Amino acid sequence: MKIVIIGGTGLIGTKLVNRLRQNGHEVVAASPNTGVNTITREGLAEALADVQVVVDVANAPSFEDKAVLEFFETSGRNLLAAEAAAGVGHHLALSVVGAERLLDSGYFRAKMAQEELIKAASIPYTILRSTQFFEFAKSIIQSAIDGDAIHLSPALFQPIASDDVVAVLADLAIGPPVNGTVEVAGPDQFPLDKFAQKYLVAKNDKRRVTADVHARYFGVELNDRSLTPGDKPRIGSTRFEAWLNTQ
Repeated sequence: MKIVIIGGTGLIGTKLVNRLRQNGHEVVAASPNTGVNTITREGLAEALADVQVVVDVANAPSFEDKAVLEFFETSGRNLLAAEAAAGVGHHLALSVVGAERLLDSGYFRAKMAQEELIKAASIPYTILRSTQFFEFAKSIIQSAIDGDAIHLSPALFQPIASDDVVAVLADLAIGPPVNGTVEVAGPDQFPLDKFAQKYLVAKNDKRRVTADVHARYFGVELNDRSLTPGDKPRIGSTRFEAWLNTQ
């Protein structure tokens, strides 16, 4: 099977390209670094020639509200139009668990706009919504620093190892489109502040995280439903403590 990975040189894209190639598929790692640009359309039609599946794991270069919306809308429209012209049979995209509950954030509004474009297009599709990756722990902590203090919500979330997300993407890519949404999450739920504290302790960082129910997560005030999946998500196998031991 010939598969194009949009965002194929990023964290998830690189791992997905390698996994699918190891399984015997012909895989194109498409990104501006490899001459394929979904914003300018450079190299896009050529990359999609004779392709059965497109997996979009690209992320915006800027998370500023206007810029991130323009990225996902422009990239989505250009990509879906090129796929329709090329006769692509399955569009698989990576999104975020709870995006519709996080609309105070420009980033999550942009992800919802991306999802709506996919659903409105003529191409059979699958949307995989993932919870936050373990690998984002450092960024989450950085976003919560205020002077010498770190304030994070105690709301529950269910983070996952990126390798486990890649495994589900690889499985969905070679299967039939579901024309709907699948969720994936890690095996354990944590209060967000406790998750961050575990990470700091593992890194021998002496800073303390303060639980604050009003602390905003990338602009959004959270509750226990904000970042957790629905009733029947796929569950990754890697536990946070095991992941920490590999870092």
